[in-house]
Amino acid sequence: MKKSLSLLLVLVLVLAALAGCSSPAAEAPAAEEPAAEEPAAEEPAAEEPAAVEEFSYATGGTSGTYYPLGGAMAAVWNDNIEGINVTIQPAGASVENINRLASGEVDMGLAMNNVAAEAYEGVGDSFANPLTNFYAIGVVYPEVMHVVTTQDSGIETIADLQGKRVNPGPPGSGTYVTAVEILKAFGVDDYKSNPGSFTDAVAGLKDGTLDAAFAVVSFPASAVQEIAASRDVKILEITGAEFEAIKENIPFIAEYPIKGGVYKGQDEDAMTIALQAALYVREGISDDVAYNLAKVMYENTAKIAETHKTGEQITIDRALDGITTPVHPGAQKYYDEVK
Repeated sequence: MKKSLSLLLVLVLVLAALAGCSSPAAEAPAAEEPAAEEPAAEEPAAEEPAAVEEFSYATGGTSGTYYPLGGAMAAVWNDNIEGINVTIQPAGASVENINRLASGEVDMGLAMNNVAAEAYEGVGDSFANPLTNFYAIGVVYPEVMHVVTTQDSGIETIADLQGKRVNPGPPGSGTYVTAVEILKAFGVDDYKSNPGSFTDAVAGLKDGTLDAAFAVVSFPASAVQEIAASRDVKILEITGAEFEAIKENIPFIAEYPIKGGVYKGQDEDAMTIALQAALYVREGISDDVAYNLAKVMYENTAKIAETHKTGEQITIDRALDGITTPVHPGAQKYYDEVK
């Protein structure tokens, strides 16, 4: 009996143990899903730089006035007109610059007003046909004709240049065109022409390989002062009947006195002629650009003069004096505003 009870007790314990083993295990807590990340704020797209319009600016030889003055003007435009960049180019000056404007090769250029008039009308030796696809922006400064020799040359007047070695200026320049007219007026038809740059003229007069040279530059002219540093200079005058004869062919000229004492050797005043250097642009330049070219040039003359002293001669009062061709409508809008 006791043995049966013992077996029954063992059986109960075994069944209990089996029941405990088969009971479901406590479930592990579910792993937390990571919280959804907030979408990163998009950084604003970098603004594309504003487009810059490039302009080429034809000036003159590096030893004249056009090139350094043009550089000073371009720097002021680039600093004060948003969205443009003006790059200067050395060039043969007036005739070449007008031709390049008309062909669209450059966007702006400096030229003498008489050359611009001849181009527009298609007259003279430099222009076979009228060129009318360019506009004036305005006068920049007076162009003063210097007919230079040395005090020891024995040359007293332009008429004495007959048979002499003469640099009439760079081919394709306003100096050259005007020099030819002056020589004709004084009856000089037989001379040894050595055309070249102002640098060539300075070297030739200093070393004696030239007898005289023509240079249309601002006054006072650094090129003439360079000659005078080595040899006393003499400025040959343009007056009287010869002046009137030149004026018949170049109606825009005016008398201009070169003051004595400025150039070593030239102690007395010498009367010569002056024209106007003006800024021109090709057809197709927008009204806004033309307006800003005029506005910034005439309102920042002191800044231009910091780089080139001729900037002092740029003045709104003379902006249209001697302009011989149509003025760009954009520039005209500026002049109408400041009347």
